[in-house]
Amino acid sequence: MTQLTAGDTAPAFTLADADGNAVSLADFFGRNVVVYFYPKAATPGCTTEACDFRDSLSSLNAAGYAVIGVSPDSVDEIRAFADAEALTFPLLADSDAAVAKAWGVWGEKTVGDRTFDGVIRSTFVLDGDGVVQRAEYGVDADGHVARLRAELGV
Repeated sequence: MTQLTAGDTAPAFTLADADGNAVSLADFFGRNVVVYFYPKAATPGCTTEACDFRDSLSSLNAAGYAVIGVSPDSVDEIRAFADAEALTFPLLADSDAAVAKAWGVWGEKTVGDRTFDGVIRSTFVLDGDGVVQRAEYGVDADGHVARLRAELGV
C-alpha cells in the first residue's frame, strides 16, 4: 500500500454521492478540501466522526474548506446514513474500494479477533490545486475533527 504524503497530487476520482449523482475531486478545485475515508456508515466511530464534521462544517466552510466523506458503502447505505444523521456535506460511495486503494487507505485491519482488508480511517487536506497538504492514516474518530480544526486554525 503506497501512502500519500504532503506535496503529492491527490489521485483523481469520480464517485456517486448519496443521491446517485457523479461527484469528482476536480469539482472542488479552486478551494481547499478535507477528504476523509471512513470504514462503514452508521457504525459508532464513523457516526461520531461524521457528526463532528457536520457540527464543524460552518466554521470549516467559512475558512474555505469543503468536506467530502468516502466509504466502501453502497449509495443506498450512504443515503440512509446521511438522512439519519442530517449530514449536509457529500458522502461518496467507493463500493469497489478503487479510490481507497489509490489513496493508500485500503489495508489489513483487526477488529476484535477478526483480521480483514478494509478502509483504514484516514484524513487528507488538499489545497485548491488538489495537492496534499496533510495526510493522516489510522486516525481515531474521537476528537479527530476538533484536533484537525485546531491544526488548521479553524
